[in-house]
Amino acid sequence: MLGSYWGRWPIVTLTLGVSAAAAVPPEGPAFRCSAAKGEVEQLICADTALATLDRQLDQVYRAALAKATGPLAPQLRQAQRGWTKGRNECWKAKGQTTWITASWTVDTVRACVEAQYRLRISELQALWRLRPPSTRTYFCQGQAANELVVNAFDTDPRTLRIERGDQTRTLWQVGAPALGSFEGQNVSVTLQGDALKFSWLDTRSGQTDALHCVAR
Repeated sequence: MLGSYWGRWPIVTLTLGVSAAAAVPPEGPAFRCSAAKGEVEQLICADTALATLDRQLDQVYRAALAKATGPLAPQLRQAQRGWTKGRNECWKAKGQTTWITASWTVDTVRACVEAQYRLRISELQALWRLRPPSTRTYFCQGQAANELVVNAFDTDPRTLRIERGDQTRTLWQVGAPALGSFEGQNVSVTLQGDALKFSWLDTRSGQTDALHCVAR
């Protein structure tokens, strides 16, 4: 579902045991290239930079899995299987405009695969607090009750986790860092100093909230 940028959180479930992973050549990906299937996996095996991203994701995924307790562990494994499936659909990006976020597009298989890795790595680092967050609270529309809690993570790309009431969204920095622009699923943010402009589509009501917020 590469035409819709949220259809592909699917990445290869990297479930190799420690001994098997140790047998993988250091320049290759975390999965065995002898078992690679399809254009995307073969591309990763042939591309040193993509193979490095795959090994990095494997390490981050294992670190997240170590923190996942109870039902969270199988949920995380399922999410990884889904991400892998979506990553492998990057073959559709060849010569086709493919949305990574609302404004971030690619039109090659390699660029799509690289973007998928970068977003998934940073998403796991933020979601599982594998990087320490910098947290700020914002009041919106001049109302203390209309509050946003923003957790910023020093990832690549930089990641925000925004809490509003009982909902949380993940956003990634897009464009030049000086612009302070972040995009996520049905949400976008412009962050400048103590000011934050925020657009949030409530899928339950179909309404979009456009808020101006100031750090507390």
